[in-house]
Amino acid sequence: MKRRVVITGVGVIAPNGIGKDNFWYALKTGRCGIKKISFFDTSDFPVKIAGEVRDFNPEEFIEKKKARKMARFSQFAVACSKMALEDAGLT
Repeated sequence: MKRRVVITGVGVIAPNGIGKDNFWYALKTGRCGIKKISFFDTSDFPVKIAGEVRDFNPEEFIEKKKARKMARFSQFAVACSKMALEDAGLT
């Protein structure tokens, strides 16, 4: 027997907003998330700008001990999933 699961919620982590409300506000007001790269030295690279997620605190979504063991992209995935579940009213 196959069962389908559908989550009808939204979770967003983007350079111009974390959370659906912040992201939507950024879109409506034209706030750009593209800035000079700050996460690493760009002197050896031709590109100096990017859309970095700067104000993300994984501990808002994940236990500190678990967050330390996760790659940043995994932290984003867990956080977005939690936001989507909450938005859908499934928490």
